Amino acid sequence: MSIEPTSQFANPRIDVRALLGLYDPADATDWSPIRAAQLHAGRHLALFLLAANLVGAALVVLLFDGEIPRWQLVGWALAAGAVAIGVTMRRLAARHRDAHNATLRDVRQTMSEGIALAIVWAIPPLAVGVRHELSTAFGLWVVLSVMMTASAVAMAALPLATLSFLGILGTAIATMLLLMGSPLLAALTTLFVALLMIGCFQRARALVVIRAGEIGIAERDETVSLLLREFEEEDGDWLWETDSARRIVRASPRFAKSVELDPVKINGMPLLQVLAGDHWTNGDFSSGLRTLSEKLKNREAFRDLLLPLDMNGERRWFALAASPRHDERGAFIGFRGVGSDVTQQRESADQISRMARFDTLTGLPNRLCLNEQLASAMSEADKWGTRCAFMMIDLDRFKAVNDSLGHPVGDRLLERVAERLGQLVTDNETIGRLGGDEFAVVVRDASDPARVEQLAKRIIETLSRSYDVDQHTLYIGASVGVAIGPRDGRTAEMLIRSADLALYRSKDAGGGVFHAYEPQLHVKAEERRVLEMALRQALEKGEMHLEYQPVVAADDGRLTGFEALLRWKHPELGVISPAKFVPLAEDARLIVPMGEWVLRSACAEAARWPGQTRVAVNVSPEQLHNPAFVSVVASALANSGLLPERLELEVTEGVFMREGTGAVQVLERILDLGVRLSLDDFGTGYSSLGYLARTRFSTIKVDRSFVQGASKGQPEPIAIIRAVVALAQSLGMATTAEGVETEKEHQMVQDLGCTKVQGYYFGRPLPVAEARALAGRDWGAASRAA
Repeated sequence: MSIEPTSQFANPRIDVRALLGLYDPADATDWSPIRAAQLHAGRHLALFLLAANLVGAALVVLLFDGEIPRWQLVGWALAAGAVAIGVTMRRLAARHRDAHNATLRDVRQTMSEGIALAIVWAIPPLAVGVRHELSTAFGLWVVLSVMMTASAVAMAALPLATLSFLGILGTAIATMLLLMGSPLLAALTTLFVALLMIGCFQRARALVVIRAGEIGIAERDETVSLLLREFEEEDGDWLWETDSARRIVRASPRFAKSVELDPVKINGMPLLQVLAGDHWTNGDFSSGLRTLSEKLKNREAFRDLLLPLDMNGERRWFALAASPRHDERGAFIGFRGVGSDVTQQRESADQISRMARFDTLTGLPNRLCLNEQLASAMSEADKWGTRCAFMMIDLDRFKAVNDSLGHPVGDRLLERVAERLGQLVTDNETIGRLGGDEFAVVVRDASDPARVEQLAKRIIETLSRSYDVDQHTLYIGASVGVAIGPRDGRTAEMLIRSADLALYRSKDAGGGVFHAYEPQLHVKAEERRVLEMALRQALEKGEMHLEYQPVVAADDGRLTGFEALLRWKHPELGVISPAKFVPLAEDARLIVPMGEWVLRSACAEAARWPGQTRVAVNVSPEQLHNPAFVSVVASALANSGLLPERLELEVTEGVFMREGTGAVQVLERILDLGVRLSLDDFGTGYSSLGYLARTRFSTIKVDRSFVQGASKGQPEPIAIIRAVVALAQSLGMATTAEGVETEKEHQMVQDLGCTKVQGYYFGRPLPVAEARALAGRDWGAASRAA
């Protein structure tokens, strides 16, 4: 059920014709109760109208007694009395007495009453008055004027009858005065009648407006009653009321049901006792109940006051609102309000709050909750002059697991990590997940630095143990950064930033360690930020250039190609190492545009070299994960005119660690262009012979770390180089040994079977002009001479 609390009488529009009873308007206004009110007002003054007619008839008889035959006067007086009695009886008819609605016909019939009265009263001025002296006629004029005034008052609620009566009788009186030679009195009579008619109409209109307002108020009262009834019967809310002593009065059944009490017995009980339940005797009141007590005591209005109630071992929540009541003298007589059971809403709000503050995968507090916990811990530390701590934990090698085995395995691994972390913390710590593979710990009391350090070591040790997930044995590690508050940060944001910087240092150290924050870390972070800003503008400002390191045949030292190496020389910072700016470019997502610039520049330069000298260009995984990279390669070859077989792209094993990115398909399309591929740093990462066999690599590059280890006689690097060479020979691939710096190393890698070498022994990275001159030499003659 639904009721719209609107009223068609809230702002009544009075139609003149409808007021007179000439027609029913086509708008939404219902005139039937208004017409019933008009008839009721006419009935209310019916006896007054009868008395006025009888008195007026008696005065007319006395005025003309002795001047005209008495039987004529008596006959007219009887006729006037009969008409007046008939009109009165009709007004007092029982069918209108209790009626709330009247038809248009009922109002129109009153016109006949006015006409009948007018006709009988028009007889004296027209039939008798014109034949007598002016003094007698003037006396008649006075009697009839009083009669018109009394009738206008008695019949004002029925303007159609009143105007008919006044119009006919006024015309008769004016006609009498004109016939007697008194035009001035006739004019005055006409003016008087007009004023009476206007006054009668205005009074009738005022009656209609008043009645319309009354009907509107009644409708609103009925609407409110229906709404309250609907409110009680169909909604979960209920009404409550107290007296001046805060005792419940007139308790609604729903209120009694909500507090599980008898509807009769609840009346007279203190409201606070009812809402306190079992806690009334032990005084264990909730803060909401204490607030309610204060509001009632101070006689203050309130709304949305939440109260917890324990009923039959179940926690319920009520929301109350109320205002104080006063009698007509202004004395306080109690409260009246509304209440509702909001337990479901409260539980939903708690669930939403939990979802907003806890990680859905691990069930641990999330970043928002950790921030709140840290802010609270810092507040307590500042209050009591103690210390708190914040640890940031980053999982080592988790990305490789997630990319190679898929996100479902990665998610289950995160759940296992969360379980282990949960076993390490006490009531003094809160462990949470920041997102991805990052976790954090809030230590509320960090007054003992040794204890904080011990916790960090236990975290690294515990998380570094093996995990069995979906029949996979997985090994990861953890890096930890620690910041102590308020020493390392006066606010939660500053402390988190300090812990993040400490974590960054742990990751730079290779992972598996923890570092505490040191002030110089901020200096390094600022240097990194400045370097990143400069790097974003380096290409546009022409600060980047390429150098080319020769790659030669291992047997005769013949030049086979160059590797293009990116260099950056800043006008203020000087020469910046690639080991410093390349990782920064990857983190800042600048590696793709930089890589494209390197590719296009290297192709354009290699096209100037004579013969079949190749150019090798390093390609980042981010470039290969973009299908559009094939078009970039094709465009670079077409614009430079370089033959595809003279371009060699070097990729690392990391490109195969992210499944589902399409990198292998991109490589296949690049091979279809005729471009050669080489696998760089083979053996240093997560090697996969499957990818090596499926992808048509031309060359495998042996990392310099193996070359240096083998030159020192270490058996493991020698065995790895032998295995890589054997694998390459079986697959029809060449092998390039990197980092060859001495004749001894050259001879060693040649003996181990490497087909090509690269390193300072054969040449450092060269500027463009020197590389171009080296490529222009006759290497065929040099080879023959050798």
